Amino acid sequence: MRLLPRSIRVRDTLIAALLSGLVFGALGLGASALITSSVKSATFDKAQKAARRVSADLRAGVLRDPIPVDRDARLIQVVDARGDVIMSSGPVRGRSPMSALRPSAIERVVDVIECPAPDGGCYAVEAIRTTADTQAPIVLTAVPLPTLVMGWSLSLIVAGIVLALIALTAWATWLMVGRTLGPIEAIRAQLSEISATDLSRRVPQPRGEDEIAQLARTANQTLDRLERAVSRQRQFASDASHELRTPIAGLRASLEEAALYPDDIDVAATVEDALRDTDRLEAIVTDLLLLARLGTVGAAREDLDLGELARAEQRADVTVAAEDGVIVNGVRMQVVRVLANLLDNAERYGGPPVAVHVRRDGRDALLTVTDEGPGIPEADRERIFERFTRLDTARSRGAGGTGLGLAIARDVALAHGGTLIVEESPAGARFALRLPLAD
Repeated sequence: MRLLPRSIRVRDTLIAALLSGLVFGALGLGASALITSSVKSATFDKAQKAARRVSADLRAGVLRDPIPVDRDARLIQVVDARGDVIMSSGPVRGRSPMSALRPSAIERVVDVIECPAPDGGCYAVEAIRTTADTQAPIVLTAVPLPTLVMGWSLSLIVAGIVLALIALTAWATWLMVGRTLGPIEAIRAQLSEISATDLSRRVPQPRGEDEIAQLARTANQTLDRLERAVSRQRQFASDASHELRTPIAGLRASLEEAALYPDDIDVAATVEDALRDTDRLEAIVTDLLLLARLGTVGAAREDLDLGELARAEQRADVTVAAEDGVIVNGVRMQVVRVLANLLDNAERYGGPPVAVHVRRDGRDALLTVTDEGPGIPEADRERIFERFTRLDTARSRGAGGTGLGLAIARDVALAHGGTLIVEESPAGARFALRLPLAD
């Protein structure tokens, strides 16, 4: 069972309303209590001042009857020990005592809130025994308390203000979250319309460097990579089907010829042609599987001495000059495959002699393979690493190449955090493999 709505906008608005309700509610209760306390304190202060003045006048024998209305209190009475009113101010003249308070001789001053008072409402009543004598008269003063603090009026006003602040907070949160989520909704809508058949569309990218702008930028970068990957995949599938078609067609032709004219064919030659086409198919499929697995299937890495691997691959017409202790961390079979592919390429298209050098270069291990062939034009030095790319198609097929060797070598180098490029060379072609040195 879901306790919160699915919409982030609604959820954030509800949470903001709840939190603001708690905060503003606590502030409202505190403000209400503070206002009530302040008003009561001020009211009692007025009643006390009036009572003290009247008590002083009574002790001095200068108090007149009726008692003059005080600026702080209009309701004043003087009662004797029996509780009879002996003097009073005009507004309460002829009335019974305003309060039953009778301070003791020890505690001469007592105050209380009388609610309801005889005239209705609530009063702050101050009672002062004029002297410590138990028969001394008592001065009573009463000041009405504002209805605002004694009834529900203040609570209703504070509650209304709190509700208004909560509503304002919720409205502001709704607007701000809506404005924040607007670009995200536009990104979502655009992404929902992008399909595998059309990866050229991009999501709208807001200005700035905030999280949403970074999200849009990352989404567009991801779409760029996805479009390039899909494009390469389609091109790869097209090239692979084209490359596989040639040996399959040759194999089929040989078998059909053998089936149609069994007496007129040279069986040995037919079998030899079929085996050659089968070998080519196997080589292509093996290379395709290796390319598909690179970067996706984990393989155990180990520390490898690049110089030892180069010396182990030494062939006729290949000279190796390698420093000792050039250690890299990688998958042995893959690194050996890179070296073998580079040597195969140099022997097939460059011609002997072939020179291999291994040395440290800063924080990298550098392996170069140099041949004495015609070299590679600068415009083609990146293109040769594309799959099924040959600068001389007919000659490459005749030499037995699949067109995947350099592509495999480049992908292995990248999977190991290195690079494989064609460098300038005085003669022939020079391939430079860089791999990070092991820690």
